[in-house]
Amino acid sequence: MSLTLRTISREQHLAYIQSLPSASHCQVPAWADVKTEWRSENLGWFDKSGEMVGAGLVLYRQLPKIKRYLAYLPEGPVINWYAPNLDDWLQPMLAHLKQQGAFSVKMGPPVVIRRWDSAAIKAGIQDPEVKRLRDVEATHIEPRAFEVSDRLRKMGWQQGEDGGAGFGDVQPRYVFQVPLANRSLEDVLKGFNQLWRRNIKKADKAGVEVVQGGYEDLAEWQRLYEITAVRDHFRPRPLSYFQRMWTVLNTEDPNRMRLYFARHNGVNLSAATMLVVGGHVWYSYGASDNIGREVRPSNAMQWRMLRDSYAMGATVYDLRGISDSLDETDHLFGLIQFKVGTGGEAVEYVGEWDFPLNKLLHKALDMYMSRR
Repeated sequence: MSLTLRTISREQHLAYIQSLPSASHCQVPAWADVKTEWRSENLGWFDKSGEMVGAGLVLYRQLPKIKRYLAYLPEGPVINWYAPNLDDWLQPMLAHLKQQGAFSVKMGPPVVIRRWDSAAIKAGIQDPEVKRLRDVEATHIEPRAFEVSDRLRKMGWQQGEDGGAGFGDVQPRYVFQVPLANRSLEDVLKGFNQLWRRNIKKADKAGVEVVQGGYEDLAEWQRLYEITAVRDHFRPRPLSYFQRMWTVLNTEDPNRMRLYFARHNGVNLSAATMLVVGGHVWYSYGASDNIGREVRPSNAMQWRMLRDSYAMGATVYDLRGISDSLDETDHLFGLIQFKVGTGGEAVEYVGEWDFPLNKLLHKALDMYMSRR
């Protein structure tokens, strides 16, 4: 199958994404407007008959002082990753990006390699010999994903470091998802552990309300988010980031981004942003106050977001990144513990891959990043 690749309009790109069951929120055209510090381009793959069969959002970041770029396709491109002729898809892309002045290409194939259900993870946590998710036997393995990795290696792609450094945000290799397809809501709730079900009841009894917010509520979101940043020792993004995100994503699709608050006696205790592309829903950012935890606002909010996702016909509710550590002394352990309670599954992707178009500059970038 001979494929051609060319720059496409945002409208063509969006129409293609809308024709699919789902794609990553990092591959919708409006994501380029969220990441303003990068230049962007929309790419389309076409078959012999001229039909569009793939798309990619490329973000370009310029190297300091020289007119050369890192080209990044977060959680993309959106192509047929299992095609036996993967070369025919990726070679034209590399040639095009090189022409655009890229010295290195980074991409994140949206290809799942392993899944672990909650029971397997719990058993792993209880086993003192087990320190990482990969020490636990997977519940489901996707053999085709190993073929994808082999093909990429043969082509000269290099697997990025786990959670490795990169310009901007490296996409998580491990995420936690609650599958919703072909399940009743009752079944989903039954999958929650006892603690989660108890906390949802507790919030309900205490009169916790979960409401949706709008653009005008982003300042209140920011207040809770900054409290969270202090508590969890991370650098918060500015309010302008979330305002821009809301505006550009919801201009592209009015249902792309949502904002939720859990409140008690009129006081907002926790908040979250949600992103929607087709049948895939992501819990994107979360925030909570230091007060009111005893009424379990976060559990109530997640349950509402999950129910809303289900009502929209979502096939998966994605709680985003987790670390693969099952060691209770690890500072990220609480995160996986909270998410495992939903009865979903841990999912491992094949990770991010790099192709050095200019080995010298690629190495220089690596050295620059490792010194930061």
